[in-house]
Amino acid sequence: MPDLPDPDSTNYLDQRKKVIRQRNVALGLVLAFFAVLFFAITIAKMQH
Repeated sequence: MPDLPDPDSTNYLDQRKKVIRQRNVALGLVLAFFAVLFFAITIAKMQH
């Protein structure tokens, strides 16, 4: 089972914000990777 925040916990909002932040960071890294990949492919095709 995934590591979900406990709704009965007193710091539920803090746990929820942490999970959302981790997800946003992961998504940002994936998007940055695809942007770099796109530019690398574009530059490689221009060289050809």
